[in-house]
Amino acid sequence: MLLNGKTAVITGCNRGIGKAITTVFAKQGANIIACARKNTAEFESYLINLQNETGVQITPVYFDISKENEIKSAIKEIRSVSPTIDILVNNAGIAGDTIFQMTTIKTIEEKMKVNFYGPFLLTQYIVKLMRKSSSASIVNITSIAADDSYKGMFSYTASKAALNAFTKTLANELGNANIRVNAVAPGFTETEMIENSVTNLEFLKQLQNDLALKRLAKPEEIANSVLFLASDLSSYITGQILRVDGGLFND
Repeated sequence: MLLNGKTAVITGCNRGIGKAITTVFAKQGANIIACARKNTAEFESYLINLQNETGVQITPVYFDISKENEIKSAIKEIRSVSPTIDILVNNAGIAGDTIFQMTTIKTIEEKMKVNFYGPFLLTQYIVKLMRKSSSASIVNITSIAADDSYKGMFSYTASKAALNAFTKTLANELGNANIRVNAVAPGFTETEMIENSVTNLEFLKQLQNDLALKRLAKPEEIANSVLFLASDLSSYITGQILRVDGGLFND
């Protein structure tokens, strides 16, 4: 198994891509600290069933990634579970947006708090625990929107672009500590986030037609890319943004 004996912290585990990453990592032998904002019976049941199925240790930790005090409290919980962290996946994020002329400072602040400030602060704390690992990896979940700049996605695009820059800079700073930092930039994926943020079905139909593979990604396909960057299979890869977009070629 690719992650046997490693301990991973994953945010946004309760649905979509984060849930798929949690499942894939557990099946590859990782002990997981599964972070989510809300404690629900459905999520707890999912974690218990996954733990029983795979035999790994899965510990839920609940906090709001946009709130500094909750991140600090979560770090204390994480440290009590494992003093050494091998993998961090910054997956939690929010989408939804408005066109530039309708975008308020409040909207930008909301996106930045969840998509950039929170991951930034959590990573600062987790890196201290990663220095004890012999082979550590950070994987940030960004978006192709950071490069492709879709209309009406100003604040979301800006927040994910910030995470891309963060990825490259941090990789440069942490290389001498043997901590690799990469990002996966998913294309449009079959998740609740897409269902809630993209209501124009004609747009989705046209988008799929423009893709080389002619379909949206499945969450498990994004998770497998994260697995690659988190594992030792990518031991000489750092500072990279891996697009997983089904072949979206802009003319």
